[in-house]
Amino acid sequence: MAIVRCFAVAALCLSGAYAETRVLENFTLIDGSGRPPLANAAMIVVDGRIQWVGPQAKLKAPAGAERVDVAGKFVMPGIINLHGHLGNTRGLTQDPSYFSRESVEAQLKTYLSYGVTSVVSMGTDSDLVYQLRAEQRVGRPRLTRIFTAGRGFTGKGGYPTTVPGMKGPPFEVATRADVEKAVAQHAEKRVDLVKIWVDDHLGRQKKIPLELSRAIIENAHKHGLKVAAHVFYLEDARQLVEAGLDGLAHSVRDKPVDAALIESMKRRGAWQSSATLVRELATFIYAQPHPSLADSFFTRSISPQVLATLRSPSYQKKLAADPDYPQYPGFLERAKQNLKRLADGGVRFGFGTDTGPPLRFTGYFEHLEMQLMVEAGLTPIEVITAATRNSAEFLGVSKDLGTLEAGKWADLVVLGENPLADINNTRSLEAVWIAGARVN
Repeated sequence: MAIVRCFAVAALCLSGAYAETRVLENFTLIDGSGRPPLANAAMIVVDGRIQWVGPQAKLKAPAGAERVDVAGKFVMPGIINLHGHLGNTRGLTQDPSYFSRESVEAQLKTYLSYGVTSVVSMGTDSDLVYQLRAEQRVGRPRLTRIFTAGRGFTGKGGYPTTVPGMKGPPFEVATRADVEKAVAQHAEKRVDLVKIWVDDHLGRQKKIPLELSRAIIENAHKHGLKVAAHVFYLEDARQLVEAGLDGLAHSVRDKPVDAALIESMKRRGAWQSSATLVRELATFIYAQPHPSLADSFFTRSISPQVLATLRSPSYQKKLAADPDYPQYPGFLERAKQNLKRLADGGVRFGFGTDTGPPLRFTGYFEHLEMQLMVEAGLTPIEVITAATRNSAEFLGVSKDLGTLEAGKWADLVVLGENPLADINNTRSLEAVWIAGARVN
């Protein structure tokens, strides 16, 4: 009898008898598609999805709908971060033992409070992530949407397993048989992406052999899975793209990208899936007092203990003592230049930050990444499109996310100022909605 009753309720919900209907009115729409903004727009949201969006003058609001007047505001899609790391950091320390429901959900809340409504956790997750993801996908999430690469790949004893807090999460593969077994496990768990680390940390650590990276790409593609790679060197990027890599998860930072790489990426359909410019910035900005330490948009999500450490002259001195410290600003500038060259050359690009590990601060750094992308020479609308439509397309979820169009989930942010006039106006955040519901 209970089952019959449940089916009856479901039928009523589908028929609209119990539909949750909200109408947003009188805003400027930046829909994420790259089209010019639409002034005086309105949107009808039913059970979390956009039923209609268009000019306010053409609005036909359903009877009984909750009406939300956002006059004078700017509405854009929620940010999709193609490169984060969930749950492994407390304060300024990283350890896989920290990965728990509590730590992941706390980080998702922080992402959401900054308008990041989807994040791809790139290779450092425990199996708990699949349970958390499944719980979200049963219905309508109330936290930032989880996508996961599960455990990323490196070679036996390879980078980044020797980095503090990184031993354990990556698969350390030594043979093609290791690869086939691990990729099959990923396919069974339905990862959203496969991650490879291809780096030797400026020659100090072991890099995964190219033949194993090729095997990972080949096996992932057999299972219908895309592959993105952590890269640093131009030559690695070139070889991986030719092997069928789908996305570069960092900018090339050792040399300028050349016409050969651009041609290869376009021919093979490879993306600069995330440039992670803030990853480079984080390697040096806190070695001295930084304006963010007095910025309430930053400090509202940082613990007093972490703030005290970042403001400490002794901690700043410690960061500046890194033997590679003098090179870090140059790596950032090269990453920015290479992002611009790829974009100008017609290579598709998404948006990602590498936030989550120590000194790469969740939420705030997504807005800082947008600023750096504009400093690299991209326009605000190009950056917003990368962080919304493009990222959804790379992830294969553009049917549901990425733009504010009929049929898609109403994941959106409300801004007080125009981000197309100044990309830093994404920080004029007044409200965040996910799956059609405003979050606190």
